[in-house]
Amino acid sequence: MPDKVFDQMMSRYEILTDADYNNALHEVMQEIALAGLYRGGFFEKAAFYGGTALRIFYKTDRFSEDLDFSLIKSDKKFKLEDYFSDIENEFTALGRSVSIKKKEKQKMSNIESAFLKNDTEIYDLKLNGQNTKIKIEVDTQHPGSFETEYKVMLLPFSFMARCFSLPDLFAGKIHAFLYRQWKTRVKGRDWYDFEWYIRNNAHLNFNNFISRAQQFSGNGYIPKNHNELKTALKGKILKTDIEAAKADVRPFIKNPDDLKIWSQDYFVQLVQMMEFL
Repeated sequence: MPDKVFDQMMSRYEILTDADYNNALHEVMQEIALAGLYRGGFFEKAAFYGGTALRIFYKTDRFSEDLDFSLIKSDKKFKLEDYFSDIENEFTALGRSVSIKKKEKQKMSNIESAFLKNDTEIYDLKLNGQNTKIKIEVDTQHPGSFETEYKVMLLPFSFMARCFSLPDLFAGKIHAFLYRQWKTRVKGRDWYDFEWYIRNNAHLNFNNFISRAQQFSGNGYIPKNHNELKTALKGKILKTDIEAAKADVRPFIKNPDDLKIWSQDYFVQLVQMMEFL
């Protein structure tokens, strides 16, 4: 029976390539981890955000690797380790075993550490017997003014996960889009999500964006209003290698033709279409 549920979760995906399999397995692992966190009462204290939240709850066409959370209220006593057994038990119930290990920041690559606040806890969750893992990040200092909502998941069982509202998800993405520093690498996944928000007429919570920027801007410029934010985004776009952005996101999407329209001018025009709360 446990294998049946796991297989049922995997059967929802069209798997034609190794990349398809890896993306599906990562997502199934993410969903099982969310279920374990739910059983442990994690969502009473924290909310889900980021690209994986957008993928799972809003069905974007891009797969994602990480689970990103923020505490609802700052709590110095919070430890994700308190929920390890809940996560492990959920995998065990489905016939799988995992190991969870905290990542030490001094051992991270420049890419991993370039966009982290000092109060972010990071863990690797690895599926034993396979070279497959997902990363879990918890921001223990909540990012200012934001709203949450509960979203239904049906597998591995029916439960509700607490998630940032769409305007606050958008604010987090724009914060990453503007301030993420990956040196010569470009996180095209941010660009893909930005395009999705515009296409779906999402409105950005500007106050949440400002709160995030005040917490972490890498000593960069913080826009004071909507127009200044648009100007800053356009400046970022005009300095970015669009082909590098395409290369980053391509392994996570089914249809590479979606990227054909990508250009600096295209994204500048998307910025002009941004709406705010």
